[in-house]
Amino acid sequence: MGPHRTWFDPIFFALAASPKKFSFMAKKELFANPILKWILDHANAFSVDRNHPGPSAIKTPVKILRKSDLSLILFPSGTRHSEQLKSGAALISQLSKVPLVPTVYQGPLSFKRLFSRQRVTVAFGEPIYIDRKRKLDEQYQKEVEQQMQTAFDALDFAVNPDFKYVDISKKKAN
Repeated sequence: MGPHRTWFDPIFFALAASPKKFSFMAKKELFANPILKWILDHANAFSVDRNHPGPSAIKTPVKILRKSDLSLILFPSGTRHSEQLKSGAALISQLSKVPLVPTVYQGPLSFKRLFSRQRVTVAFGEPIYIDRKRKLDEQYQKEVEQQMQTAFDALDFAVNPDFKYVDISKKKAN
């Protein structure tokens, strides 16, 4: 799990952890395009309605983690344009009994920049274990979110102490 910085960072996460196989959540709108749907289906992706997530947004990844050899690529912010972490990652981890592995991507932030030969780095941190016996109430959720953010910040600093992520969509708006 990591901060979602580009539309292609899940690809780099999966490549960096190869030969491990993954599943991942994708917004349902992506499945509307038949070509993209075919790619997503073959990449073990499952759709989530971000406006009305429902129980399947938790049940589906928990089932995948418990009943298959797939790992899950997950972005706790839920979208590329948010830095606010949500509770789903901790709950999925707790229910599936699988730790969260902090991961960060540093590299090009746009498709065009992918061809600039800019270095790409993916870094993995120490697993974060969610206490199964502890209720995932608001206080514990905040503790887990702080652990995740601290891990992301430490990984980013370890890769490049001068790194500062700037959301290119917000940069364009200014």
